[in-house]
Amino acid sequence: MEKNRDSDFSASLPSYHIPPRKVKSTDWKKETIDWIKALVVAGLLVVVVRMFLFSPYLVDGNSMQPNFHPGERVIVNKILYELRSPERGEVIVFHSPYQNDYIKRIIGLPGETIEVRGDAVFINGNLLNEPYLKSEINAAVAEGEFYNNKDYSTTKIPAGQIFVMGDNRSNSHDSRDIGFISYDQIVGRADLIIWPLSEFQYISH
Repeated sequence: MEKNRDSDFSASLPSYHIPPRKVKSTDWKKETIDWIKALVVAGLLVVVVRMFLFSPYLVDGNSMQPNFHPGERVIVNKILYELRSPERGEVIVFHSPYQNDYIKRIIGLPGETIEVRGDAVFINGNLLNEPYLKSEINAAVAEGEFYNNKDYSTTKIPAGQIFVMGDNRSNSHDSRDIGFISYDQIVGRADLIIWPLSEFQYISH
């Protein structure tokens, strides 16, 4: 009678003893230390980012309406002006001579002459185009009024300083009141509105 080949093959296999897998117990002390190290590194990164790169700021007051509103939170780019000079039209946060930091728009640059007369801003004698205020100025004109009621006589901006104004021209404490802003007063450029979420957007300059 023919033998069962499968049985013969199985019987010919050598038998091995497979030891049970050992599971190393967790070293909770080492794991705790690793977690602490990771949290410390993460904390240091947050500090570095906030101190030298980006930082959140709260918009307080009405001086930048209609483009910024009280209670909005913006992210300020603090490294940009280490790489290049500020440019006209950019919205910046700077240390004011008063208690709180201010958020305003750069209007005049070093060495330029500036004049504000009604809703017209003149840079070196040339009318400045301000598309970010066009609808507000047009609405005021339709009512037979000026959007801005705070003029500024022709003045030359010193080297290393800028002239800033709020978008809410008649209700803004800016360079027309506090004078020029030096480069070393600037915190950085406002780049993002992050709160409220419904207003989340990149800030165009």
